[in-house]
Amino acid sequence: MLAIDGSFLDFKQLDLLAMQKTAVHRLDPRAKVLTTFFFIVCVVSFGRYEISAMLPFLVYPATLIAVGNLPYGYILRKMIIVIPFALVIGIFNPVFDQQVIMQLGSLDIWGGWLSCASILIRSVLTASVAIILVAVTGFPAICEALEKLGMPKVFAVQLLFLYRYIFVLTDEGVRTARARQLRAFGKRGLGLRQFGSMVGHMLLRTWDRAERIHMAMLARGFSGEFHSSRSHSHFGRPEIIFMAGWSGLFILLRLFNAPQLLGSLFTGAIS
Repeated sequence: MLAIDGSFLDFKQLDLLAMQKTAVHRLDPRAKVLTTFFFIVCVVSFGRYEISAMLPFLVYPATLIAVGNLPYGYILRKMIIVIPFALVIGIFNPVFDQQVIMQLGSLDIWGGWLSCASILIRSVLTASVAIILVAVTGFPAICEALEKLGMPKVFAVQLLFLYRYIFVLTDEGVRTARARQLRAFGKRGLGLRQFGSMVGHMLLRTWDRAERIHMAMLARGFSGEFHSSRSHSHFGRPEIIFMAGWSGLFILLRLFNAPQLLGSLFTGAIS
């Protein structure tokens, strides 16, 4: 129960981080959403065997973490969650792709290992910028920005509700786990029949609570409109500089392999 409760509080920390007043927090959400989208497009456009060329892209999430005053440990813990899923996707690549791409001394490096490492790096980069975007913007502001950028309102509202009801589901999970622990008298483990019954009751209780929340929202005049605390933000010079500067850097890093160029200059200077 304590583990579930701790995960719940840890998950809500993203909303708390989004309430800060740093320079990156004050930017219009549309600028951050578009820059993040362009970053992801550039990262996923690399070839399956390219690894070193993607490493310089770490400068973007690292800079946002520093400027946004975000805890490195918290972001790192959230990034680690995606690694098992990336491994599931790429772990079989060495089995199907045994073409020798490069050699380290007498060791042959198969293309499957390179593509697996490439998948891991892409996953870490894209997941980190997505988490940081929520931490420096807030999910309601992101949904509002998506609507202003052309997303249909019904999709934006459903996305916001999905995010909010995750908290409802987690809260009910904490209550259910606490109730079971109090009735288990120190026993460990949970049979399949009891587990299925507990999950079913939890989903029913979550559904009922979500209905009450929706009725309360309607009673308070909810009409599908966003009411974000950052609705007064506007797209001005800071947003243009932010987008143009980072987008230009992403294009340069995509067109030129910076580690390879630095290695060539270094070896050329030594020779």
